[in-house]
Amino acid sequence: MIELDLSIEISGFKMKNPTMLASGILGISIPLLKRVLEAGAGGVVTKSIGIKQRDGYQTPNIVETFCGYVNAIGLSNPGIDEFMKELQEFDISDMPIIVSVFGGSELEFSKLVSTLDKTDVKGFELNLSCPHVAGLGAEVGSNPDTVYKITKEVKKCSKKPIFVKISPNVTNHLEIARAAEDGGADGIVAINAVRAMVIDIETGRPILSNKVGGLSGPAIKPIAVRYVYDISRNVKIPVIGCGGINCWEDAIEFMLAGASAIQIGTAIAYKGLNVFNEIIYGISEYLKRKSYHSVKEIIGLAHKF
Repeated sequence: MIELDLSIEISGFKMKNPTMLASGILGISIPLLKRVLEAGAGGVVTKSIGIKQRDGYQTPNIVETFCGYVNAIGLSNPGIDEFMKELQEFDISDMPIIVSVFGGSELEFSKLVSTLDKTDVKGFELNLSCPHVAGLGAEVGSNPDTVYKITKEVKKCSKKPIFVKISPNVTNHLEIARAAEDGGADGIVAINAVRAMVIDIETGRPILSNKVGGLSGPAIKPIAVRYVYDISRNVKIPVIGCGGINCWEDAIEFMLAGASAIQIGTAIAYKGLNVFNEIIYGISEYLKRKSYHSVKEIIGLAHKF
């Protein structure tokens, strides 16, 4: 009988399997993040945290479509001070937690990472890709020079892994990925939501209060697979795949494209937390059927063709 090794280590961030909770799905509650880990996830990424509290956009801020969800939450979060209180209330020393952070400048990102570096979080994800907030997210992350500077400054603030989450809403994704790598990033997360809009045909009005939001879910999976394939061929650091992963077949496809791990988000709305065990089981059965001993053996196999 084949003994499988599903464990993954990405630039020092260790997981029992390659599945992760994507940022923005279940907030910052440590007990809830612990539930995700108990449900089988190899790691979790928090909702994005900023310097100050943000209430986000008014409702409606999310709408379901036949192919996923379009949301414009607006980076709502309690701010770094309140989040620090949440972290200090619980023992997270054995929890593989990555904190997502956002800001409008090198200074803001550096302050966030410097503050959080004092805790037991295991690493950071720089949100340089949110598609619907002016002056933040993708607007900051669309300039390679800015991405390089932010990443370089953040790396001075922590020895923990730094992952840069990039946007699909740009034409120069390879330049941006290389800029993050040159700045010292330990990995790339690809991708965030795709800019989208939904209009009510009876009223003629855009449904979201912000009008434009980000599409997540099955519709963006082929786009995300292409980004992972492109980026993993053009940088030397690991890539984490994210975007429309709904089943184990999707996870395998991302890993064949070059992803060292995969993040699951919208699928939780469809399947609940059991989606993690479903995907892990499917990956295990696939590896057995193909006579692989480790999940690492399939990473980037599509590059051979």
